[in-house]
Amino acid sequence: MPERTWWKRGIVYQIYPRSFQDSNGDGLGDLEGIRQRLDHLVWLGVDALWISPIYPSPMCDGGYDVANYTDIDPLFGSLGAFDRLIAEAHRRGLKLILDFVPNHTSDQHAWFKESRSSRTNPKRDWYIWRDPGPDGGPPNNWISNFGGSAWEFDETTGQYYYHAFLKQQPDLNWRNPALRQAMFDTLRFWLDRGVDGFRVDVIWHLMKDPEFRDNPPNPAYAPGQPDINRLLQVHSADHPDIYGVIAEMRQVLDAYPDRVLIGEIYLPIERLVTYYGPDLTGANLPFNFQLIHATWRARDIEALVREYEEKLPEGGWPNWVLSNHDQPRIAARVGQAQARIAAMLLLTLRGTPTLYYGDEVGLPAVHIPRDRVQDPWEKNEPGIGIGRDPSRTPMPWDRTPFAGFSTVEPWLPLNQDWETRNVASMAEDPNSILSFTRRLIALRRERKSLMVGRYVPICADDAALAYRREAGDEQSIVALNLTGEEHSVSLPEHLHGGAVLLSSLGGREGERIGGKVTLRGNEGLLIEAAR
Repeated sequence: MPERTWWKRGIVYQIYPRSFQDSNGDGLGDLEGIRQRLDHLVWLGVDALWISPIYPSPMCDGGYDVANYTDIDPLFGSLGAFDRLIAEAHRRGLKLILDFVPNHTSDQHAWFKESRSSRTNPKRDWYIWRDPGPDGGPPNNWISNFGGSAWEFDETTGQYYYHAFLKQQPDLNWRNPALRQAMFDTLRFWLDRGVDGFRVDVIWHLMKDPEFRDNPPNPAYAPGQPDINRLLQVHSADHPDIYGVIAEMRQVLDAYPDRVLIGEIYLPIERLVTYYGPDLTGANLPFNFQLIHATWRARDIEALVREYEEKLPEGGWPNWVLSNHDQPRIAARVGQAQARIAAMLLLTLRGTPTLYYGDEVGLPAVHIPRDRVQDPWEKNEPGIGIGRDPSRTPMPWDRTPFAGFSTVEPWLPLNQDWETRNVASMAEDPNSILSFTRRLIALRRERKSLMVGRYVPICADDAALAYRREAGDEQSIVALNLTGEEHSVSLPEHLHGGAVLLSSLGGREGERIGGKVTLRGNEGLLIEAAR
């Protein structure tokens, strides 16, 4: 039953740990800082926190280059600090989801050091090694997601190793049974410590074409796009052999009660939904990023939601994401006025929403001076606007120096308006986006129709869309104006007479609704349908 499954009824809150709260005055967020701020998550009303990687790492890619899967990087604390965090989270009724990075390790991982030591090392086949191509160069034309060839020549053994990202991030060979079991033991290590689930990084990359064929050219590529777009990644990712791997991963989690497996998947809807697996044996929640890339037009969003609902496998549970650590923040994409509409959309569509830290206060994109850039992708391909640092800046908590995030200059700049756009100031303001988001979450928790109810479209035009959620005899109507101009939406006769529960602009709560709902510019309404 969806209402009894925490990851179906609840809200996931993503934390980028470097940027949430610094507890020791080094300008970097850490686990103790997260523990100190758990009450904010309870106050806000979310159900689970997902923490981006905290494993030991050289930090060539912000922790996504893992050097040890069963420990904590000293930057973030220790295993003891992690155990305290998970105990405190559970005591508050919060679940904790850990990031799992199984596609690649750091080149400083002990496994890779063994693998590259000789061609006969027992761990040689734990990574992907190939002889040079006929011309002595890379084995094929595959491109790194961060630009340039995805193959790095190793002088010691005279072969190339494959890296889908940085050369310091060699890809693991998931076709090797011993490697696979070692990774499953890693999952068990954290599950035994009480972790409630995993978000699996780039899960669609795990299996590659065993013949290592060249990727074909991308006919839509244009100069100025990232280098990775030059080719279609048909052989280097999304290989059909992945489903067996995910099914085995899911079996590991299913041996523990009430856990969740989330997969990061940047694919079109028709490919995304296949990651639920045959008979739902795959990821519980293949991440749905469609709203991140959607054009902000009512008809387009309605069509996207309809397509997703239609293509979900029977019994598959939907999910929605508006922002994350790799993508521009929603307020940066649609503006502050529409950020409230976006929050209402995220938190009222059917399925599990993931809320990115800082979106509750409408954090904008933050300008990063060239001398403070941290993102290796931006450093590899500067000047084309792909840097991820603007979405990873510190959380502004209050009006004290450094916004209460730290006692020293943070690792990335704060938002320029931090003295007013911070949690403490906006919590005191009943009209702030933070107060609005909290009220919206409270209504979602109160109303079964919003948590687990059916999605039924009402209408969509050039300016607005409306839909209803229903569970039993409870119905909630959502009407959203995606423009700055006043607009009216017509409701079916059986929905006349409802009362406004919440307006994104305020001032209309309790108002009775007839056959036509007038929306102010940038206004969204949540309406309790008449019974």
